[in-house]
Amino acid sequence: MEWENQTILVEFFLKGLSGYPKLELLFFVLILIMYVVILLGNGTLILISVLDSHLHTPMYFFLGNLSFLDICYTTTSIPSTLVSFLSERKTISFSGCAVQMFLGLAMGTTECVLLGMMAFDRYVAICNPLRYPVIMSKDSYVPMATGSWIIGLVNSAVQTAFVVQLPFCRNNVINHFSCEILAVMKLACADISGNEFIMLVATTLFILTPLLLIIISYSLIISSILKIRTSEGRSKVFSTCSAHLTVVIIFYGTILFMYMKPKSKKTLNSDDLDATDKLISMFYGVMTPMMNPLIYSLRNKDVKEAVKHLLKKMNPLCAF
Repeated sequence: MEWENQTILVEFFLKGLSGYPKLELLFFVLILIMYVVILLGNGTLILISVLDSHLHTPMYFFLGNLSFLDICYTTTSIPSTLVSFLSERKTISFSGCAVQMFLGLAMGTTECVLLGMMAFDRYVAICNPLRYPVIMSKDSYVPMATGSWIIGLVNSAVQTAFVVQLPFCRNNVINHFSCEILAVMKLACADISGNEFIMLVATTLFILTPLLLIIISYSLIISSILKIRTSEGRSKVFSTCSAHLTVVIIFYGTILFMYMKPKSKKTLNSDDLDATDKLISMFYGVMTPMMNPLIYSLRNKDVKEAVKHLLKKMNPLCAF
């Protein structure tokens, strides 16, 4: 009987904020502004990390990768979300949904691993400063960043491949802004316990393991900072890792809040997400990439100086 209800889906309907037309217009403006800030902010960080020789260090190499990743991550979903806000047709093709799933999951996984690599870099810089040039040489940090991208792409390819092979029934409504992999899986008219197990293993390996590395690294960093006698010295050392720590707290804090927030009885008894859940998901997908360059710019003298130097090169009048 289950197979009789199956059909070959050619498209999905993205529900988003369909029941809130006034909110759609408001969030179209807000997200468009945020997206422009994301492109300008992260684009500037990539530009200065390439052009300024003073920033040719492991930390800024990782930061350049993080900025490029944030641009890619938001570009996989924001443009289509903006179009859906203004259009009555809120559908996406099956192949388009698969591509969106793959890219979104790949970028998310890569960012988790990359943040773990950046924490290790800060640990070596603060706890083993004399060995830092040897441990974090170009032969080390380039493969570390490359490995982060490979892990993200392979993990996403495997999970997406298993999802697109699932049989789907007549229900094609995704109660989300984009093709989030778990939301798509729930539409399948088949047992998805195997997919959920694969997702659990991937989450443990590529989200929780980097988080554990971050916790260990910063525990050792804080222990090392507390051994410094002067408050000025402690403040100076902590400033070298405070920006990264802030980004980590926002990134993982939003994930934990999104998945551990108590659900209403109505939400628990269905696959629906209320408007609050959707907006939290949007915060995770838009606010974090927008905040990253702002945090690194406001809390880092090297970045500030590099931006000023770049502006002077672009406009000689800025020097006066």
